[in-house]
This record gives sequence, C-alpha cells and structure tokens, in this order.
Amino acid sequence: MTKAKKQATVVVALTLGIVLVDQIIKFSVKTGMYLGEHREVTGWFRLVFVENNGMAFGWEFMSKYLLTAFRIVFSGLIGWFMWREIRRGVEWGFLICLSLLMAGAVGNIIDCLFYGLIFNNPTPPEVAQLVPFGEGYGTLMLGRVVDMFYFPLMEWDWPAWMPWCGGGHFIFFSPVFNFADACISVGMVALLLFYHKKLI
Repeated sequence: MTKAKKQATVVVALTLGIVLVDQIIKFSVKTGMYLGEHREVTGWFRLVFVENNGMAFGWEFMSKYLLTAFRIVFSGLIGWFMWREIRRGVEWGFLICLSLLMAGAVGNIIDCLFYGLIFNNPTPPEVAQLVPFGEGYGTLMLGRVVDMFYFPLMEWDWPAWMPWCGGGHFIFFSPVFNFADACISVGMVALLLFYHKKLI
C-alpha cells in the first residue's frame, strides 16, 4: 500500500471513529438524562445536559441555517484540502490535526441536520425518545447540538471592593461542550502550535 493510500485509510478510519464515539456519547446523554440535569463525576468534572443552537461551547452569533450550511461547507473544504495534501505527501501530524477538525465538524453537523427530525422534545424530568423520522421537535438543519462535559476547575467569589466584578462569583472554564468540540479545539491548537507555517 502506498503512503497516500495508507494516509487516506487512516483519515477515513479516524474520522469515522471520532464521529461514532461522539454520537454514542450524545445518544446516551440525550436518552439517559433530562435537559438541564447535572451529574457530578468528580469535584472538578460534571456531566451537564444542555443543548444549543450555536457553535462550539454554546456560542451563538449567526442564524441556525447559516451556521449549519457553514459547517457543511467547512467540512467539505477540509476534506478537499486533506485529499490534496495527501497527494502531495503531507506529514502525518498535520493530517491528524485536520482529521480532528473535520470529524468534530461532522459530529456537530449530524446533530444539526437530524436530531430535530428523530427526537421528541419532552419536559424535564422526562428524557428524550426516538420518534419516527420527521416527527421530531424540529426540521432539517434546525436540530440542537447536545453538550455535556463541564469542567469547573476553580471557583471563587471576587472581593466586594473590586470594580466591575466585586462580589460576583467566578468559575474558571464554565463552558459546557461535547466530544466533537474537544476534537476541534485540540486539532486547532495543535495546528497553530506545530503547523502554523502551513496555514499562512
């Protein structure tokens, strides 16, 4: 097997593996926890079931249709770029980073495209159930992304005398995210640290 074929095989296997793990986690949370439920794993790690219409870590700054379309185009461009780089003899590390980005994007695309079509929208403390295709809580491209990982590593109250934040409660790293988000973040950080010259 040539290096190009080997790399292409690894990319496909890694991407599918990450997407499968991401979806297994999301299905387990979606059908095993009610919306807003908290489960403490350790003092600094909790499972918190939330859903969002936005980007990684629950951020929102564009319409849902536009965001889903952007994710699809982004994934397609990364796929094309990886194929081009494989044919040129790309480094393994660079290829793995790109695979993490693509797999993470695809994992969240699945939520956006299909979760609104296949899940109902129960009132807590009831958990979601799979329903016949097309009878869910939303339409194509309007599904909500499932998030669950919460790492409140440190918490404290600011002294009352401090301007702007005085008396407020602060949580270090408060976003709730999913496995796909984590893959995107790891891939992006690794690209910026080790392969930034290739991105210029």
